[in-house]
Amino acid sequence: MSQLQNNNSYEYVIVGGGMVAGYAVKGIRQEDTDGSILLVSKDADVPYERPALSKKLWLDDEFTEEDIRVGAEDYPNVSFKFNTTVNKIDRENKSIQLGDDSVVYYNKLLLATGGEPLTIDGADDNHVIVFRDWSDYRKLRQFSGNNRHVILIGGGYIGSEIAAALAQNDTQVTMVYLENTLGENQFPEEITAEYEGTFKKNGVELISGKKAESYQRDGEQLVVTLDDGSQIKGDTIVVGLGVSPRIELAKASRLKLDGDGVEVDEYLQTSDSAIWSAGDIAYYPDKILGYQRIEHVDHARNSGEQVGRNMAGAHEAYTHTPYFYSNIFNISWQAIGTMDPTLPQIFDKRENGTIVYFLKDDQLVGVLVWNVNVDLDDVRNLLANPPADNDQLLGSIKEKA
Repeated sequence: MSQLQNNNSYEYVIVGGGMVAGYAVKGIRQEDTDGSILLVSKDADVPYERPALSKKLWLDDEFTEEDIRVGAEDYPNVSFKFNTTVNKIDRENKSIQLGDDSVVYYNKLLLATGGEPLTIDGADDNHVIVFRDWSDYRKLRQFSGNNRHVILIGGGYIGSEIAAALAQNDTQVTMVYLENTLGENQFPEEITAEYEGTFKKNGVELISGKKAESYQRDGEQLVVTLDDGSQIKGDTIVVGLGVSPRIELAKASRLKLDGDGVEVDEYLQTSDSAIWSAGDIAYYPDKILGYQRIEHVDHARNSGEQVGRNMAGAHEAYTHTPYFYSNIFNISWQAIGTMDPTLPQIFDKRENGTIVYFLKDDQLVGVLVWNVNVDLDDVRNLLANPPADNDQLLGSIKEKA
C-alpha cells in the first residue's frame, strides 16, 4: 500500500471505499498498470465483500475476515485515505475538497458513494448497531451469542439475513417490521407464508405490522418503543432498514440526476466527461431492463470493474444485467428484473420450489427463482427474448442437474 503522493494529484480518484471502489481498482489495473490511484473512504477498512457480513462469516467457520478483502490494496501505486469525507467537487479545476479542507486533484474521478443506512430516533449507544459495514459486523459479533437477546428492526433484505444469521449463532432474535407478513413487499403472497414460517420454525420471534419509533436505555437493557406504545426489551438493537443513496456530492456539483440516482450512459460516464459513477447510486441503461438503479452485490462487482476499465480507456459498454439473491435458513432465492408482488404473476411450480414470472402491461419484467437450481443466463435470455404468448413461460427455464 503506497503512501500519498506529495503533490496531491492523481490520475484516478475514487470517492467511496466499498465493493465498487475495490473492483474499480481491479478494472483500472487491467488497462493501466501504474497510473496513480487514490481511494477516499469514510470507512476504516480496505474494500471488502460486503455480503459476507450478513451471510458467510456467520455460517462458515472456515471462512474468516481475511477472506472478504477485495484486494485493492495489493496493487501498485494505490493510495488510501480512510475515515475521510469529501466536502465538495470542483469540476472546473478537477479537484475535490476533503473533510479537513485539503484539496486533491484528479484527472478522472469515480463517484462510488453507495448508500446511507436508515435509522430510528434515540441517543448514541454502543449496543445500537445501524448495520452496514465491517465495523458493525465486528461489534455485533461481540454482542451476540450466549443466548443474548437482539432486537432486529426491519424485515427487508438485510434485516432478514442478519436475523437468520443470529438465530443460527445462539442468539435470541426478535424482529420488528411494518409489513403484516414478513417479505410481503418482496415476494408473492403464495411464498411469504413459507418464508415467515421458516423464521418462526427457527426460533425467531416476529412482531409484524408495527413500527419501531424510538429506543432508550434502561439499566443493562435497551427498550424499543413501538408505534402502538408497546415496548420490547433486549440486550442489543440492530437496525436493518435499508439505505438511501448518497448523491449529495453529485447534486451539489450539478451532475445530471434522475430521481435518487446519478444518471450515467452505457459506459457509466456522468454528464461530466471526467467523472464516472457505478454501484448503488448509478442510474444506468441496462441492456435488457432499461434504465435502473440497483443496490445489489452482483451489480457492485460488475459495474465497479467495468467502470474502472472505462476510466482507464477501455470504452466498453456495461452490458451485464445483474441478479440479486439471498440464502436464509433452508431457502435459496435469486431474482432478475422487477420483483413486485403487486404485479400480475405466473407461477411455475417445480419439484422443490417455484419460478415466478412478473408481468407489467402483459410483458415479462422480472423473474424470481425460489429454491430451484437454474442457470441465470437462461433467465436473462428469457427477459431479453420473452415468448409472444405468456403461457409459454411455463417450463421455459430448465433446471440444472
